[in-house]
Amino acid sequence: MKLQIINGPNLNLLGTREKNIYGNQNFNEYFKNLKSNFKSIDLHYFQSNIEGELIDKIQQVGFDFDGIIINAAAYTHTSVGIGDAIRSISSPVIEVHISNTYSREEYRHKSFLSAHVKGIILGFGLKSYDLAISSFLD
Repeated sequence: MKLQIINGPNLNLLGTREKNIYGNQNFNEYFKNLKSNFKSIDLHYFQSNIEGELIDKIQQVGFDFDGIIINAAAYTHTSVGIGDAIRSISSPVIEVHISNTYSREEYRHKSFLSAHVKGIILGFGLKSYDLAISSFLD
């Protein structure tokens, strides 16, 4: 099984930004743990702060990979383009958020991705990614 994790803007600062919301660990360290915990899965990771690069990656892998796990971060609430890219591919997509977006600012309650994904996991910290990977194994 081949899965692509895609992270959006500011997630490159995990471990240093808003630790009370996002925790102490950076994603590169966490990704090593994921690869160790899910050895039978061919895991790939991509992060960008640029909306078009996220869309390009979705289109690049969205017909060949068994699934995509995306945390589009702030673009979740603003990007019709990312939602359209997800709708246009054949690989199933799980939307992930580290925090419970419904317990935060009201503008974070709207997702332009949710209508086009297989499922949504939010509020479990970085463990949300483990849960998303596990959902592809069921």
